[in-house]
Amino acid sequence: MIQIDWKKLHSCVLTGALALAASVALVPATSAMAQVRTLPDFTDLVEQVGPSVVNIRTLEKVAARTGPGGAGEEEMLDLFRRFGLPIPNIPRPSPHPKRPAPQEDEQPRGVGSGFILTADGLIMTNAHVVDGADEVMVTLTDKREFKAKIIGADKRSDVAVVKIEATGLPAVKVGDVSRLKVGEWVMAIGSPFGLENTVTAGIVSAKQRDTGDFLPFIQTDVAINPGNSGGPLINMRGEVVGINSQIYSRSGGSMGISFAIPMDEAVRVSEQLRLSGRVSRGRIGVQIDQVTKEVAESIGLGKPVGALVRGVEVGSPADKAGVEAGDIITKFDGKVVEKSIDLPRMVGGTKPGTRSTLTVFRRGSSKELTVTIAEIEADKPVQKAADKEESPRASSAGQALGLVVSELTETQKKELKIKGGVKVDAATDAAARAGVREGDVIVAVANATVTSVKEFEAALSKLDKTKPVNMLLRRGEWAQYAVIRPAR
Repeated sequence: MIQIDWKKLHSCVLTGALALAASVALVPATSAMAQVRTLPDFTDLVEQVGPSVVNIRTLEKVAARTGPGGAGEEEMLDLFRRFGLPIPNIPRPSPHPKRPAPQEDEQPRGVGSGFILTADGLIMTNAHVVDGADEVMVTLTDKREFKAKIIGADKRSDVAVVKIEATGLPAVKVGDVSRLKVGEWVMAIGSPFGLENTVTAGIVSAKQRDTGDFLPFIQTDVAINPGNSGGPLINMRGEVVGINSQIYSRSGGSMGISFAIPMDEAVRVSEQLRLSGRVSRGRIGVQIDQVTKEVAESIGLGKPVGALVRGVEVGSPADKAGVEAGDIITKFDGKVVEKSIDLPRMVGGTKPGTRSTLTVFRRGSSKELTVTIAEIEADKPVQKAADKEESPRASSAGQALGLVVSELTETQKKELKIKGGVKVDAATDAAARAGVREGDVIVAVANATVTSVKEFEAALSKLDKTKPVNMLLRRGEWAQYAVIRPAR
């Protein structure tokens, strides 16, 4: 007969149950601890980078009004100006011989942020923070305040460098933007609404975000508000990777979409500002537009890449290199131009005087041109061609496409600086729907150059009347493509 020691059995069962319960209880606790470890802790970063962030106040000088009238008189005059009424001749009292000359008052203009680049007082911020300021005041985290000198400001990149007379300052570490990843945690320190040393955090939402400005931006969901402008965007290694510059907002406050200038671009700009107080950028003298999918397919380019040249400035580097209106620039110095906005960035970042290579797609094939980069300057006014002579011959061969064209006069060719083409006398139906207008000049049909009505008619005779046809147009100084779809 088997004897059971019930006390020992009970003890074993109890011990096993406790061990099992303990092991089960440990699973969620261990998992929770793992989750806690993965959440970022910004306290060390704030202690490390915080002293390098400064508050920037700007002041403007306003003439102080004295004597009769004062502010009330100025308000009345403003009403007259606003409603376009004639301003009355208000008699002014003659100046008193012992009365002092009117003084200038310094009034607050704006608040922004910045960060210390070098220990001897160079500070980086946004150009729009200091733009138009008569005086710039910088306050450090230890409450010391300095009057700053503007070394240089570049509106195109929105980068500015100012200098204060101080030494031994805590400078930031500049990070490698190429290592920054979408989804990575980042932190911002600044003075939103004047609240100094405010810390906010989030993640990188996108890189190389094209907003139509000169530089591609880093997009984040870090809370950025007015006053944060010019402050640093910091990675988890305590390095500055961007300058907080813009927000997308319908209310004026943060909506979870903010943009920062990449630090590699900002450093390049700041170095030029420190050396000469201005930024030198390259230019080749072309007006460009995007290449649409429809145009790319119709001219045999394949996918919509590159920059469509709509106009070439006379005497510019592009003109001397042989670039023509209607060309599509697909590469610059061997680098692919993915979007039209990429070209001015590539050219702008090239030192003036450099010999560069352009790859252009023209009439169905690619060719390389060598261009010498010039320094950027103000755009020249466009001179439009004027009709001064009668067109010698008209043609209605394109009526199926809604086109009536005629020969160009020699004066028109000279003014447009082209060898030939046909002038559009009427554009209706399919041509009008494609955007062709009366007065346009057709210089190519289906990638074939046309210099006369005869060549235009010959090009049309070879077309499949049921398929779309691409035409390269000149409109004044500009060039563009039109894809005409025949009516079915």
